[in-house]
Amino acid sequence: MTTTKTKSATKSLAEHPENFEHAFTELESIVAQMESGQMTLEASLAAYQRGNSLLQFCQKSLADVEQQVQILNEKNQLVQFKPNDE
Repeated sequence: MTTTKTKSATKSLAEHPENFEHAFTELESIVAQMESGQMTLEASLAAYQRGNSLLQFCQKSLADVEQQVQILNEKNQLVQFKPNDE
């Protein structure tokens, strides 16, 4: 396994991706690495934790976009959406 792949799977859980696309791409990479069966137990655990963090980020991003679409549909205009956690 290359150093780059190992680093991508073990990024800090607190490190947030730039956007949905970057998170999804990194998540796909982690899944492929884990499916290869070439990771140590420790690396697999770190990859699983990072993947879980990325999955949560992607799910929240999709939920926010879905909320924006619902607002658009209700008012027939696009309104700036403000997530509940802001």
